[in-house]
Amino acid sequence: MMEQTNNSTETLFASFQAGNMAAFSQLYNLHINILFNYGLKLTIDKELLQDCIHDVFVKLYTKRAELGTIDNVRSYLFISLKNKLCDELRKRMYMSDTSIEEVNMPTLTDVEDDYMENEQRKNEFSLVRRLLDQLSPRQREALTLYYIEEKKYEDICEIMNMNYQSVRNLMHRGLSKLRTLAS
Repeated sequence: MMEQTNNSTETLFASFQAGNMAAFSQLYNLHINILFNYGLKLTIDKELLQDCIHDVFVKLYTKRAELGTIDNVRSYLFISLKNKLCDELRKRMYMSDTSIEEVNMPTLTDVEDDYMENEQRKNEFSLVRRLLDQLSPRQREALTLYYIEEKKYEDICEIMNMNYQSVRNLMHRGLSKLRTLAS
């Protein structure tokens, strides 16, 4: 589902860059709520957040010809919003002569780290799934029972109706194949 949304986002963005203003409107509608929710993790000032989101889309609209190809539009929007919020908070701090200690700055790195960890987890899960799909069904079943369902060898023998040594051999061949495929 997430991959399909990303593909449609990339398609909408390409269509927008080609001059389709309805695609721009769809991009906005598709991302406004998720950007707002993300922004609330960075600031509690909802008016500032709304202004920054609109500024991001205005800049996207005015600079569309200069942007070129963007591989991940959603990430681009998140990063643009974060940068815009940081700029606005810095301006406010500078204009008010308030020291950094007096301003309750949100911890942007926490939100960024969470997002990056989530993306990394998705990529790792996808890699594991592709590697497991290359094993025989019996190897995949044995490894799944052992590593994911945390079954003991005796339980795996019973479930798969195999003797102990055969399960060990199956596991060894499956792990060896995974190591070869992963390298």
